[in-house]
Parts: sequence; structure tokens; C-alpha cells
Amino acid sequence: MQGAIFDIDGTLLDSMSMWDHAGEWYLERLGHKAEPGLGKILLPMSMEQAANYMREKYCLEQTNEEIVSGVEETVSRYYREEVLPKPGVKEFLTQLRNRRFVMAVATSSSRKEVEAALSRCGLKPFFKQIFTCTEIGAGKDKPDIYEAALSCLGTEKTCTWVFEDALHAAVTAKKAGFPVAGVFDEASEREQEELKRVSDYYLKDFNDFPAFYRIASGAGE
Repeated sequence: MQGAIFDIDGTLLDSMSMWDHAGEWYLERLGHKAEPGLGKILLPMSMEQAANYMREKYCLEQTNEEIVSGVEETVSRYYREEVLPKPGVKEFLTQLRNRRFVMAVATSSSRKEVEAALSRCGLKPFFKQIFTCTEIGAGKDKPDIYEAALSCLGTEKTCTWVFEDALHAAVTAKKAGFPVAGVFDEASEREQEELKRVSDYYLKDFNDFPAFYRIASGAGE
């Protein structure tokens, strides 16, 4: 093992529940009580559709554009002030760094929020570079972001692990030739059995570094 590429949301940061509550928190700021299960209602919608739903459902005076901006600010504030790493993450990254592994971030979230969260949580110094899907121009249904991170790290692909909690992203990395470490997250619990099957190693949490390292050290053999 020479390097590692880490997803952020649901992998390093315990942030996926935020997406269930962003609309609710925004409405609370406006003095409205959200209906039960609002996050599940909004999840399949685009930002514009979600804004229109909230405007009509809660008789908001704001335009759709103002609602989208308000929800985005709610999300941004959460990253800047509240989100926490998953248990054991900092110790896990320290173990990798002590063994001279180079690391990068590959995320679907925006650079501003990710950098703010990683800096506040003391994790940013572990990473050589941060790559975002927006800047790369492709989502994680394509391997572009992993290939860009690999090029930056300068490591061999078969010795560079991709850490992901989302099944579709793990499948993409695996098909591209990377060894994959699946990471448990409650938000994607229904995908976990399939994620285990796809992954070369599966982490229930970040406290089992010795077991992971034994597997990872032989990945390039």
C-alpha cells in the first residue's frame, strides 16, 4: 500500500444525516415547523423542485432562488461549525501518515465546505490535495476523480486504496482497477451487504486499523 483516496461525506465525516435535515433546519430559521419525514420527501428532488415544494407547502414569501440560497447557507454553516469526523478517523489517518502513505480527498461536495470542515476538525494536513466532482467535471459514476487523485499522489493504482461508503462510487473505483475499502454508514445501510461484496476490505468503523493494514499491505502483491 502506497496511497489512499478518501470520500468525505459518510466516509470520513459523519455528515449524511445533515441532508435529511437541511430543509427542516432552514424552515426552522424562518419560524416554520417542518412536517415529519421532510428529508425523505425532498431527497429525490432537485434543489429547484425542493425549493418549490417548500415555498408552496409552507406558503413562503421567498422566491425559489432565495430558498435554494438559504438551504445552501444552512448546509455551509453545518460544515463550518458542526460536522464531526467519524470515530477513529484521526487516529486511522495518523497511522497511515506514520507509514509514509500519501493521501487525497475525492468528494462530490463543494471545495469551500469540505476545506472548512477538514480544517476545523484538524484533518486537512493529512491530505496532499482535495478533488471535487464539480471541478473535475464528472460525478462518481465515472472514474475521472479517482484517476486525477492518483496522478497527484504519484502512486501505483494497485497500491492506492479508495475509501467509499456509497455503493455506486465503490463500484466505479473497483471497475477502474483500484482496491476498494467499503466504509459503513447508517445513511446507506440498505446497500451495505452489496458494498461488502464489492469491496476488497470492509470497515465497520475506523478502529480496526491493524486488520485493515494486514490486508492492504499485500494489495499490490
